[in-house]
Amino acid sequence: MVKPHSEINLAEFIDHSLLISTATPDQVGQYCEDADRFGFATVCIYPVHVRQATELLHNKNPQVCTVIGFPTGATTSAVKRFEAETATEDGATELDVMLNLGWVKMGKTELLHREIAEICESTGQTVKAILETSLLTEPEIRLAAEVCMDAGVAYLKTNTGWNGGATVSDVSLLSSIAKDRVGIKASGGIRTVEQAIALILAGATRLGTSRGVDLIRQRDNLEEVENRK
Repeated sequence: MVKPHSEINLAEFIDHSLLISTATPDQVGQYCEDADRFGFATVCIYPVHVRQATELLHNKNPQVCTVIGFPTGATTSAVKRFEAETATEDGATELDVMLNLGWVKMGKTELLHREIAEICESTGQTVKAILETSLLTEPEIRLAAEVCMDAGVAYLKTNTGWNGGATVSDVSLLSSIAKDRVGIKASGGIRTVEQAIALILAGATRLGTSRGVDLIRQRDNLEEVENRK
């Protein structure tokens, strides 16, 4: 049974994401502090910041998530694997891996499977496959999702946020494909608490957003208004 809106713990769905090229150590520190304060699932940062985030979140609940082959997915499999293994050594426990969309378009399922399976096996960490659904047709989404699940991913992720954002329809589609075998991460363009809740009700089990603190404050304001009625 789906929980009523008021019973959804929004914070536990959020991957608090700082994926801008100008990110500084001070900003990483602030995101880690926010994640711990609000109880977010993870802080999601570029690989170069993983060691810092790991140190700041040591013995705290939020996990350290990073991105691999981001945002295009067009690096070689060897480079992606090295990046994933290095991030794991630095302390990352969740890896959001961008697929090679050219391979998806060409139906090169064997190459897709091998790349993702090798990362899953060599790191032993939680892998989220980024499909970039805004650039794929429904048959391509289905193909990529099935290949990634077979390769051992823990989540299917909608978007990088660089080519459009998560939609309720895409989350619903991925949820229908996954059939509870893996989680669904909605990412990109999540700016309001109403959007966030709609995506969760459609099947999202994680939300990738840079606006985690703002979403929590929006939720608190809404609850305050409701309580005054």
